[in-house]
Amino acid sequence: MTVRLDEFDGLLRWDALSEWIDAHDELLPGEGPVTGVRALSGGSQNAIFLLDRRNGSFVLRRPPRHPRANSNDTMQREARVLAALASTDVPHPRLYAACADPEVIGASFYAMEVIDGFSTLGGLPARYRDDAAWRRQLPIELVDGAARLASVDPNAVGLSDFGRADGWLERQASRWRRQLDGYSQLPGYGAPQIPGVDDVDAWLDEHRPATCRIGIIHGDLQWANVMFAHDAPRLVAIIDWELSTLGDPLLDLGWILQSMSEPDDPPGHAGTLQSSGGLPSRRELVDRYAEVSGRDVSDIDWFFVLACYKLGIILEGTWARALAGHVPHEIGVQLHTYTLWLFAKARQLIGA
Repeated sequence: MTVRLDEFDGLLRWDALSEWIDAHDELLPGEGPVTGVRALSGGSQNAIFLLDRRNGSFVLRRPPRHPRANSNDTMQREARVLAALASTDVPHPRLYAACADPEVIGASFYAMEVIDGFSTLGGLPARYRDDAAWRRQLPIELVDGAARLASVDPNAVGLSDFGRADGWLERQASRWRRQLDGYSQLPGYGAPQIPGVDDVDAWLDEHRPATCRIGIIHGDLQWANVMFAHDAPRLVAIIDWELSTLGDPLLDLGWILQSMSEPDDPPGHAGTLQSSGGLPSRRELVDRYAEVSGRDVSDIDWFFVLACYKLGIILEGTWARALAGHVPHEIGVQLHTYTLWLFAKARQLIGA
């Protein structure tokens, strides 16, 4: 009996996809045709599906329904970095196979491992809610994961050309400001309505560190993009590598710091775990990173501000696409609200 599978309004094309799966059968878990499929939650940027076969399952990741201009290239970059990390101790989903041909399902995609773990965005399992020591370990595990990634030599894993290392520091503020200004091309957006954006932009240029130490950066290392074990406070996977590139890994640490919250932060962002209590301070996490990675963290405030600036601009892009009708409006509102908080925190950090 043939199982009729949902194509999710064209995001999956089963005739061509089934042929691709058959051609890569030895690389994929399970046997035979796909017997079931369901969409997984995974943010607003891409579409993710769990595909079941006899005796095995895998995850398929592809660009969203309204892809950006570089979405297909981004899929292949994600697949490349996952393949490169296979020989490291960085927790990540195993890559099974990737498809660069957009003709198969309408976009590039890749197949990866199903992770046995949970995201804190879905709430904490009972042991984590009840045990303060387990909760406290979660941010430490996240920082340790960032430190492991920072320790990977890009040249040793074939990623020496994964980004532009020369001039990385100098072009950060201008690169992301150009992206923000580019949103005006989307209908309905106009000019950005973000208080303090010019102040933060200028501060980043004026206080830029003298040097940086290039490595692999994840680019979006926060609670939404990590999974933890059910049976122990342990990081099992860093996921969603679409913003990965070469740069100073201190930016990943700054990203983690913005995902936390402390009593003197601007109102409007409680932090994912803060309401449960018992978490380490940002200063403790910075010290932990320095201890595990061996990196100089004296310029971490600049990277903290850069993380707020960059993430705020990236999230603002979803708001711009929501105004253009490409993303559900409620998602756009939610992310725009977070953008405003990120810039409020950046202004606080720079004393503006």
